[in-house]
Amino acid sequence: MDFASLAPLLDRPLFALGSHLVTVGELALLLLALAILWRLLRRRRGAGAGYEGEGLEAVLRAQAELSGRVQSMGELLAQRQGEVGRTLHRQLAEQAERSGETLARLQERLALIDRAQGDIRNLAGEMVRLQDILADKQARGAFGQARMEAIVRDALPPGGYSFQATLSNGKRPDCVIPMPNGAPALVVDAKFPLESWTAFREAPDESTRQPAAARLRRDMDVHVRAISEKYLLPGETQDTAFLFVPSESIFADLGEYFPDILQRARRSRVVVVSPTLLMLSIEVVRALLKDQRMREEAGRIQREVMLLAEDMARLQARAEALRTHFGQAGRDVEQVLVSTAKLVRRAGRISEIELHPGDEPEPR
Repeated sequence: MDFASLAPLLDRPLFALGSHLVTVGELALLLLALAILWRLLRRRRGAGAGYEGEGLEAVLRAQAELSGRVQSMGELLAQRQGEVGRTLHRQLAEQAERSGETLARLQERLALIDRAQGDIRNLAGEMVRLQDILADKQARGAFGQARMEAIVRDALPPGGYSFQATLSNGKRPDCVIPMPNGAPALVVDAKFPLESWTAFREAPDESTRQPAAARLRRDMDVHVRAISEKYLLPGETQDTAFLFVPSESIFADLGEYFPDILQRARRSRVVVVSPTLLMLSIEVVRALLKDQRMREEAGRIQREVMLLAEDMARLQARAEALRTHFGQAGRDVEQVLVSTAKLVRRAGRISEIELHPGDEPEPR
């Protein structure tokens, strides 16, 4: 055990003498002094009475020596107490610094927890609103319609779709997507019978679950038949229509519990699609539209290239004609230069002729 761990024990008070508290260290020093005095007295008592004076002097020396040792131990104890105090102060400061850092990290964690709780509360509110929407039949229909429209708007350019368009028979499907190359349009219906599916999902036992399943099959058969009769028009719409299901979980339940519904719908040329399948189908349509635009642009470029080739041919013919004209003009210029040279030579010869007085021509 080191002195730092022993110092608190030595400073512990035992009892009070008047207003002074006697500590363990003071009591230990007193007992040590009494033990030394007792040993000296016993040693001197055995040496004989003749030596009483010397024994007393020895006791006084021992007492003085003991006082010096006690004072030295007191100073040493005070020094150790100072060191212990400084050590404790440094350790307390370090601990306070570490505690401050821990508290700062704890505050950051609490702030993150507060934000997460706020997000959870907002999500709970959204779930409550979604539950309220799904609790109302009209709201459920609007929810499916809105989600289908959002998917179509995000995937297709303006003009690549129309909502509530009127067909030639007067019926108005939820969405009509024109197909490229003059092909018939694709019809998408978003009126899935959510109330029947909700009754099936919320059935508490098998006795209520079976009637709910029968109701869902009946409602789906009626709705699929209505889509097939109203929206599949030869030459105007595709021979297959889409029935949009507004949730992946609903589509998974249909595939797990009601595969017969999906099969009967396909036989009626109605394909039940989830949001993911609708997005993939629209991506295919967008790729076809892009391919059509590329072919149209390629045709226009080809026509422009043909016109450019015709213009280049005309330019070449005109350049050939111009070169012919320039060649003829060059030959004419050469002939003019030849005649000019002859005239110059002839004028030179004429200027060299000397005329005599008698040789002058008579005036006419």
